[in-house]
Amino acid sequence: MPFIEIRIVKEVIADDPAGKKASIASDVTAAIHKSTGITETDIWIAFEEVSAADWYVGTTSVEELRRS
Repeated sequence: MPFIEIRIVKEVIADDPAGKKASIASDVTAAIHKSTGITETDIWIAFEEVSAADWYVGTTSVEELRRS
């Protein structure tokens, strides 16, 4: 069974975390099911939310990049 870990900047989903996670999980599950035939109940997805201030691209935080 596939285990998919999705890391996402928490501010991106802040206005509706449960709804956005459910939508992402549904789309990812559908894509894997379509591509492999694996049943949806055998596809596991975990979300890890990371603050924009704690996620860096090189030496610049995502928070800082968004202000630019």
